Amino acid sequence: MLEKNPTTLKIVFKNFPLRSHKYATTAAVAALAAGRQGKFWEFHDELFRIYNQISDEKILEIAQKLALNLVQFEKDVKDPAIRQIIGQDYQEGLRIGVKGIPSTYINGKQLRARTLDDFQSAIDKELKKSPAN
Repeated sequence: MLEKNPTTLKIVFKNFPLRSHKYATTAAVAALAAGRQGKFWEFHDELFRIYNQISDEKILEIAQKLALNLVQFEKDVKDPAIRQIIGQDYQEGLRIGVKGIPSTYINGKQLRARTLDDFQSAIDKELKKSPAN
């Protein structure tokens, strides 16, 4: 979608760790800590690839695989500011009615369809409403 809409699309990622997943918050913290080293999306993708195997050991393996500075990573994982961001994201998700993940919103409207064509249709519809068009 970014390739097709490079000047009109902005992706905003919000954390919504599921309470039913034992490592959801730990994984979110780790991804944001990796993000401080410019590796958020790489960490994120690895977490989702192994979502049913996440553990403290797997998180460390991902950090090593991505060649993160482990001393800095461990420091950032303990930074309360990261947990605060996750808490704010979660509360925002509750406020707007997120029930599960992934959830996709386009200009504040939840998109239930999941195909790229559906995404593009919703984007096109929003662009037509834009005063710039």
